[in-house]
Amino acid sequence: MESLFDAAAEEAHRGQEPLAVRMRPRGLSEVIGQRHLLGPGTPLRRLVESDAPMSLFLWGPPGTGKTTLAYVVAGATKRRFVEVSAVSAGVKEVRAAIEQARGELGMTGRQTVLFVDEVHRFNKAQQDALLPAVENRWVTFIGATTENPFFSVISPLLSRSLLLTLEPLSEEDVRAVLERAVSDPRGLAGRVALTPEATGHLVRLAGGDARRSLTYLEAAALIVPSGEITVETVEKAVDKAAVRYDRQGDQHYDVISAFIKSMRGSDADAALHYLARMIEAGEDPRFIARRVVIFASEDVGMADPTCLQVAVAAAQAAQMIGFPEASINLAHAVIHCALAPKSNAVVKAIGAATQDVRRGLIGQVPAHLRDAHYPGAAKLAHGKDYKYPHDYDHALVRQVYAPAELQDRRYYEPTTHGAEAQVATRWSKIRDYLRGTS
Repeated sequence: MESLFDAAAEEAHRGQEPLAVRMRPRGLSEVIGQRHLLGPGTPLRRLVESDAPMSLFLWGPPGTGKTTLAYVVAGATKRRFVEVSAVSAGVKEVRAAIEQARGELGMTGRQTVLFVDEVHRFNKAQQDALLPAVENRWVTFIGATTENPFFSVISPLLSRSLLLTLEPLSEEDVRAVLERAVSDPRGLAGRVALTPEATGHLVRLAGGDARRSLTYLEAAALIVPSGEITVETVEKAVDKAAVRYDRQGDQHYDVISAFIKSMRGSDADAALHYLARMIEAGEDPRFIARRVVIFASEDVGMADPTCLQVAVAAAQAAQMIGFPEASINLAHAVIHCALAPKSNAVVKAIGAATQDVRRGLIGQVPAHLRDAHYPGAAKLAHGKDYKYPHDYDHALVRQVYAPAELQDRRYYEPTTHGAEAQVATRWSKIRDYLRGTS
């Protein structure tokens, strides 16, 4: 009778757990995503298939399965699972967990998985407390972190552990997570159905975070306990409107076109609107960043040479940290580009030069500019009479640089906008001097 009561109580407790907890995989076969870590012969697979203790760091964005993998390792190897949160635990709690694991190992031979969530929040003393357990293999240590462990974890601990990098889940992975949660008895058990549009909206909102997708799905299921969950249901549940934006269709091209033209027109407000629209629709931050980098040279160019630097830095930042924080870096670059003085002289210059080359207007490289470093070059008069500019005042010397057929061609015609006005004055004087017109 008591065992029946306990089973019923446990079942009731499971029913009250969040959907993301109920749907946590019970084995490696149920894990969705992270295929690069779960294949045959991988360290994680070897850990599960052997009894040898091992120390791991799982580094990746939220919702990619760090805690899940720790649970799976413990369950698959029949080891005790002890979780310590770096947010609330101190040295005392860490040492107590280690001593308990050491005692269990000595008395029963049973190993313990010591899982430390957000291990990057531990200070040096707290991380030092883990070293004896890791060195002597009293526990299988698994540390989860969303921050680069090379900056947040002490070297002795990191050098004694394997570092596994988790990747954000793909859209297909998140879709699979949702579909399983809808049909699985542990989840919603088929009581609701998701329309394709609602599924797509949940996938976009998740941003590669499986836990977030299940949290939003659960919120929508509370509004519609049975029946069909639509986009409107999801919007109401998470208080976030669905952005109508097809990344493969007209909307994608219309929005990015309006985004570029707003920056070109110096309307920072409109450019930020389209940026936010793309971000909320789940657009790839690398795609947005590439367009901003191109714009910096194509539409700003020498009118503000720092614009390209800012755009490239924003692109690198977006790749390093991802959304949501990368939206700030992209907005920084977008505002800079939108408000910078504009010049398309650079793109016109390379366009004109390329057009001449494609028309066959090429010509021979002047002999005095040819490579003179290889044996026999002197016999061909290569490099003969070349004048080294640094030997002359202002590092300028009058000599022919372009092929004879292109002596009179003018490609770079700077504007008088922004910093390019100074460039225009200097380039005009240099060009006239080199070509003997002044």
